[in-house]
Amino acid sequence: YFNLDFMLLTQVTGILKPFAWILGNILNGIFWVLDKITGGNPNTGVAIILFTVVVNCLMIPLTVKQQKFSKFTAKMNPELQAIQNKYKGKNDQDSIMKMQAETQFVYSKYGVSPTGSCVQLLIQFPILISLYRVIYNMPAYVAKIKEAFMPLVNKFIYKEGSVEFLQSCQSYNYYKKQFSNELFGVTQIDSGIEYTQNTYIDVLNRASTGEWNSLKEQFPDLINEATTATDLLENYNQFLMIDNISNSPSFIINTAWNADERNWILIIGAIMIPVLSALTQWINTKLMPQQQNNNKKNDGMEDPMVASMKTMNNLMPIMSVFFCYTMPAGMGIYWITGSVVRGVIQVCVNKYLDKIDIDEMIKKNIEKNNELRAKQGLPPQQINQNATKNTRNLENKAENKSSEKKADNAKQIKDSTEYYKKLNNAKEGSLASKVNMVKQYNERGNAKDKEE
Repeated sequence: YFNLDFMLLTQVTGILKPFAWILGNILNGIFWVLDKITGGNPNTGVAIILFTVVVNCLMIPLTVKQQKFSKFTAKMNPELQAIQNKYKGKNDQDSIMKMQAETQFVYSKYGVSPTGSCVQLLIQFPILISLYRVIYNMPAYVAKIKEAFMPLVNKFIYKEGSVEFLQSCQSYNYYKKQFSNELFGVTQIDSGIEYTQNTYIDVLNRASTGEWNSLKEQFPDLINEATTATDLLENYNQFLMIDNISNSPSFIINTAWNADERNWILIIGAIMIPVLSALTQWINTKLMPQQQNNNKKNDGMEDPMVASMKTMNNLMPIMSVFFCYTMPAGMGIYWITGSVVRGVIQVCVNKYLDKIDIDEMIKKNIEKNNELRAKQGLPPQQINQNATKNTRNLENKAENKSSEKKADNAKQIKDSTEYYKKLNNAKEGSLASKVNMVKQYNERGNAKDKEE
């Protein structure tokens, strides 16, 4: 199954091609192992789950860096905002340079880069897009699935009217721009368009149950090959309560609901895909470090970046419901598995980061930064009280001021009470005592006014 012929089916092109090629080989290898273990009955759903786990584990270094940046950003924000307040309204060149230097020093203290999150996302983005394309077009990457189509396609491509049948399929519009593929097998020419075996497999891979039935009716001499292909694919694609993960939950629910006898098992299984995708996505957003960032700007308004992140996190579960309801159930399985795996990794990363001694980490990072500065011929930056001040110091500063103010107020009340007690001869707590206290307060206030 590791020959390169199957890799010539219609695949991702352009900059994503090398990513898809690597991921496709991983998925094909997993399917090959499952085929050997199960004695020729590999399951696409299980393959997708294992594939998602493997890929997410390979991306752990990137995930750790991204979560480290997110975690420390929440801790750095008070220091960064203090620097911004310090230079607020100062637009001269010297102040701007000092603010930039102090800001950069804060980032170097925590061992992160100002562009760290963007870089990690840029690296992961092509991988995620390639993951989607590989799973969405598995026959192009998994030899065993492609082989299920070959006995039918080898005969179907020579049949008169086969091109017209392809054009009648709903998936034709998706693949028609790729119909000039000359990389594999025999072809059939129609109106200047070259239809290869790749094209037939691409379209049939997305054909609905109704379209497969129509193929059997229009080409009765291919019933055996078509039945064999559909039986193999259904065997590969059956997963738990879903009969065919190549169909979308919306299609499964509609078919099961309108059947002569409603199949509630299929309906419930199809509903669970978008529901679980939304639930796991929601749990993921709650585990993200950004959710712990409650820092606000001086005017009391929430930071726009934090607000936009919260909005996106709230929309993601809703978006996942729509995508996983309308796309093949296999994509929903991938989505759910990915959310679960990322959630587990997130919990582990958070525990790891929570155990880090911030002050010790700052000292090490400053030492590394000074080594780099020494190579550049720059003087070392001193580790002073401000440099080693962590988030807890900044957060406790306002709390200490509040406590001092409360203590001062309590002392003033106590002193005033003692003063009036000395001047007041009436019984404590009596009405006369209270009247005398008010009288003494007024006399004392009038005396102060005369002095002024």
